[in-house]
Amino acid sequence: MIVCPNCNHQNPEGAVQCEACYTPLPATTNCSNCGATVQTDANFCGQCGFNLRTNTPLPSVEETSMPSFVEFVGAATPGNSSSASQPDLFTTNSLGPEGNELGNSLPDVAPLPGSLGKELLPPPLASDFPVPSPVVSSDSHTRLQQQTAKLLHLRTDTPLELPPQLSLIHIGKWNDRIPPDIDVSGFPDSEIVSRIHADIRVEGDAFYIEDVGSSNGTYINNMLIPLGNRHRLRSGDRISLGKGDRVTFLFQIS
Repeated sequence: MIVCPNCNHQNPEGAVQCEACYTPLPATTNCSNCGATVQTDANFCGQCGFNLRTNTPLPSVEETSMPSFVEFVGAATPGNSSSASQPDLFTTNSLGPEGNELGNSLPDVAPLPGSLGKELLPPPLASDFPVPSPVVSSDSHTRLQQQTAKLLHLRTDTPLELPPQLSLIHIGKWNDRIPPDIDVSGFPDSEIVSRIHADIRVEGDAFYIEDVGSSNGTYINNMLIPLGNRHRLRSGDRISLGKGDRVTFLFQIS
């Protein structure tokens, strides 16, 4: 069953949107290192910490050498050094030693008008054209700056600001494999929190939380988040890292 991250409705396997609220359901896959269930857009496996992006093959681009515009046109221009061994079809008639069958020499072909008959100029470079500066809307910039979120530890009334520059925020305790962005080591009962416990993803103005294979689970408003599912956070949600509501934070948006 696939649990909806928005309303916690249980949907059948293979469903792409929630039957109850029509929220798109997250797609899951298996870790290539340990086989654990992870989301397809996850960077690390919550069970073994394996980097899921290292096995993604990079597209190979086969470079092909192509002649430039000047070389291509110059090779076909009469008088070019590359075609010196070929007969000059503009001034010589190969039908007879004196010109043509009647013994009359063919007149010279008049040169092309303008500069085409003299030389070929190279195409203009991209740097010759001015590059317009990108226009940034001041309204959207101000709106993004005002969207901030934090976690308030309920037992100690300690606020923890979410890093605004990150789209993926790791929650856990200090370790040398995946250092957490939100470190809860100093809070009471932090021994029940895994070193790699949960992730908060920022997508536009929405915040999603998911458990990444913790030992004691992640609870939202006293409801367990199944592994491989995520929940959209709303201001006022209670986030409990582990059982018993011992390490609990209040999610707030300002």
